[in-house]
Amino acid sequence: MNRIRRPSDFFSGLIFLGVGVFAIVQAIDYPLGTLRTMGPGYFPILVAVLLCGIGMTLVGKSAAGEAENPVTVSLWPLLVVLAGLLAFALTLLKAGLFVAIVLLVMIVGGASGKYRPLASAVLALALAAACVAIFVLALGQQLPVFGEWFDFRFW
Repeated sequence: MNRIRRPSDFFSGLIFLGVGVFAIVQAIDYPLGTLRTMGPGYFPILVAVLLCGIGMTLVGKSAAGEAENPVTVSLWPLLVVLAGLLAFALTLLKAGLFVAIVLLVMIVGGASGKYRPLASAVLALALAAACVAIFVLALGQQLPVFGEWFDFRFW
């Protein structure tokens, strides 16, 4: 008899558990401190324990409830998202944050079966502007808004 009735919950739970255990192992050497004076390891271990709790809940939930239909995984959306992330990583420093985010959103939009170029372009421009406002202007991150590819000096 198969005890795992919901494989998606089971495997999601294993991922949460794996990330939580990895984070605990990485942060175990940091001093925890106390509630009043928290050390550098307090928050990472707290989050890691919460991740482990979520993982155990999902693994336990996978044996209960109705069995789910088998899930089919389409390779195309995965490849498109990976291509978008790769394009973002390769263009961030040379083209700048604004262009890299626009490129990322436009490429990743193709992972959907209902790709609408105009809607994707509006979303891309809005997200790029918001990210520039938040990360560069408000938080002061040292990221180029427009990189050296757009440095038009004629002297």
